[in-house]
Amino acid sequence: MEHWIAGAPVTGTDYATVHQPATGQPQARVAVGGPAEVDLAVAAAARAYESWSEMSLSRRTKVLFRMRDLVERHEDELARLVTAEHGKTVEDARGEVIRGREVIEFACGIPQLVKGAYSDQVSTGVDSYSLRAPLGVCAGITPFNFPVMVPMWMHPIAIACGNTFVLKPSERDPSAANLVAQLYADAGLPDGVFNVVHGGKAAVDALLDHPDVAAVSFVGSTPIARYVHERAATSGKRVQALGGAKNHAVVLPDADLADAARQITSAAYGSAGQRCMAISAVVAVGPAGDELVELLDKEASTIVVGPGDQESAQMGPVVTAEARERVISSVDEAQRAGATVVVDGRGLRVDGHDGGYFVGPCLLDRVTPQMSAYQQEIFGPVLVVLRAQSLDEAVAIINANPFGNGTALFTSGGAAARRFVRGVTVGMIGVNVPLPVPMAYHSFGGWKASLFGDTHIHGPEGVAFYTRGKVVTSRWPGGTETFRSDFHFPTAT
Repeated sequence: MEHWIAGAPVTGTDYATVHQPATGQPQARVAVGGPAEVDLAVAAAARAYESWSEMSLSRRTKVLFRMRDLVERHEDELARLVTAEHGKTVEDARGEVIRGREVIEFACGIPQLVKGAYSDQVSTGVDSYSLRAPLGVCAGITPFNFPVMVPMWMHPIAIACGNTFVLKPSERDPSAANLVAQLYADAGLPDGVFNVVHGGKAAVDALLDHPDVAAVSFVGSTPIARYVHERAATSGKRVQALGGAKNHAVVLPDADLADAARQITSAAYGSAGQRCMAISAVVAVGPAGDELVELLDKEASTIVVGPGDQESAQMGPVVTAEARERVISSVDEAQRAGATVVVDGRGLRVDGHDGGYFVGPCLLDRVTPQMSAYQQEIFGPVLVVLRAQSLDEAVAIINANPFGNGTALFTSGGAAARRFVRGVTVGMIGVNVPLPVPMAYHSFGGWKASLFGDTHIHGPEGVAFYTRGKVVTSRWPGGTETFRSDFHFPTAT
């Protein structure tokens, strides 16, 4: 897998191996870039910016409409690339591609999204108007868990706004980024508007420090998000850095417990729990606890685990051997601390895939906020259950958590739902919806340690992030009007 710079593959000087999580075997080789490759990509993007930023909105939109159609046409190919390198099931990967395509569809409306405002005769013979201008070269640094969707949260809107883009995808599943680059070329995007540099920390740091990169978007863990935000901001860049999560589902006794258990199980173990919006903690309120745990046990115990390209599989492997060991050690530690292991996926073996990075669903009951299984973002198929005596206590547990990405409430009571929505310090909230991922025309992002920066990603805030405002005040002398020049501060007259 080569870099993609100025509209063509660029050979690397060093390569790393990409492994297939279902087998543990080599899947591909990926170039490992650094400052030299970043310099090449940023220079290409800077050259392309001169003409792309001046291109009409209608011509930009035509490219995006063609890109949208190409992504739809290559949906299965993109999904299977993701499955091979990430491990998630093909259907799950296909859903990721669809949600990414929705952002392209949103970006196709850019003529409406960047409209300014005009005020006539703000003073005698004076008019004012505002407009939004692109920033320049923008960079995206994206995680392994959504190699198609998360980059598409960024680059379609950045490009639609008139910027150019350099993507640094995860080196664990890099192939989808190059296919997207080829699709952009097929859609008629000029060379250099979209570039891909593969690599690790050296490539990341080069983007964060580069004087010609105007803005950086990042999605990943909280420690790295904090690092990206601090380093890029120090270099004078605009930054949005989305961090980690510990997403809660609160279940009240008046909820449909069977339905809640089904939905929470899907939200907890889909994509092997490797989602920033995965439900990883349940807070069962009052008498809901015991029955809910029984139902969750039943649901989790029936999940079919297997390679992602196997049609019957509901859950695939985790992405690396290290990720599997992290899950196992987290369950080990929770058990030693007094948690009850209701469903134990630590010893799972998948026939014919002994080298794969498989771990089964794990359900832990009687977890407390002091346990590391609750405090840490495990990023695997581990669901922990805490107990609370009231809705207020459940909200207090959520608000005490350092993360504030997503949360959900299961209830049949509107008053409780309203109290919950207003009371939790979390950016994205679901009511009887376990994965409250906003549609592309809203913005995605959390609070507290789940976001570093001022704006959420995609939607209206994404447009605001990739543009900056200008306000023009104009007067055209002539005719019969006489204008006076004064030394005092100007006022409307």
